[in-house]
Amino acid sequence: MAELWITQACTPFGWQNGGMPRFLTLADVAEQLQINSPAAYALVRSGELKAIQVGGRGQWRVEEKMLEQYIEERYAEASRMIQESKSKSV
Repeated sequence: MAELWITQACTPFGWQNGGMPRFLTLADVAEQLQINSPAAYALVRSGELKAIQVGGRGQWRVEEKMLEQYIEERYAEASRMIQESKSKSV
């Protein structure tokens, strides 16, 4: 049974989004957002990006859906800013 789980988890279709694991490191997050690792850490520390600490050394992990939620919120904020600037210029 363990072999079946490992086989399914390692295939591209074993993950929710077809390739990324459920939890991402801050380095993974930084790569996805095309920012540096300290910037990813700052997003977590500020509370903008929800994350958890795991393991004995308290390493940060970001659930893939939390990263997607963060990105959606940034798009919504950008849309609001564009609408505000349009309404001010009219």
